[in-house]
Amino acid sequence: MPAATRAVLRQSQFLTRRTAVRHASSNAEKASQAASQAASKAQEGLSKATAVAGPALNNAASALRKVGGPVGKVVKFVDSLIPPTIYYTRVGLELSKLVFRGQNMTPPTSATFQAFFQPLINVAKNPTSFKSLNLPSPQTFLARIRNANKKEIALATVTTAEVIGFFTVGEIIGRFNLIGYRGEPAHH
Repeated sequence: MPAATRAVLRQSQFLTRRTAVRHASSNAEKASQAASQAASKAQEGLSKATAVAGPALNNAASALRKVGGPVGKVVKFVDSLIPPTIYYTRVGLELSKLVFRGQNMTPPTSATFQAFFQPLINVAKNPTSFKSLNLPSPQTFLARIRNANKKEIALATVTTAEVIGFFTVGEIIGRFNLIGYRGEPAHH
C-alpha cells in the first residue's frame, strides 16, 4: 500500500476517533450526526486514497506487463485470469444470496463454528482424545441403515444420484469428450 494511502487512512481514522470522543457526551441526535459526518469523512479519505493509489497500481501493472521472458509470461497469464475470476466470484456471490434468501437461510454464528470445530481442535492438540469424539460405531451405522424409513432411503438415493451426476458431468467437461480420455496412442 503506498504511503499516501496509509496517511489518508490514518487521518480518516483519527478524525473518526476525535469526532466520536468530542461528541460522546452530547445527545443521541448529535452523536448520530457526528457519526455520519465521520463516516462521510472516512469515505472521502478512502476515495482520495483510491484516487492516489489507482494510477500508481496501473503504472506498476503496465510496467510488469512489459517484462519479457518467463516472468512476463506468468504476469500475462495471471493478468488474463483476473477479469474472469472477478466475474465468476460476483456471480457466485449473487447466486448464493439468491439461495440464502430463497431457502430462508442464515449464516452460522461464530459460536456455532466454535462448537463444531472444538472437538477437532482438541484432537489436533491431544491425539489420544480421539475416542472422545463419540463417533458412531459401524454396528450402529448398519443398524441405522436397516431401520431407515422410506423417506430417508429416497433422500439418500436422490443425493447419491446427484453426486454421481455431478461427478459424471465434471468428468465430461474435464475430458472435453463423452467417452474416454485423450492421450497418446497405445504402442502395440
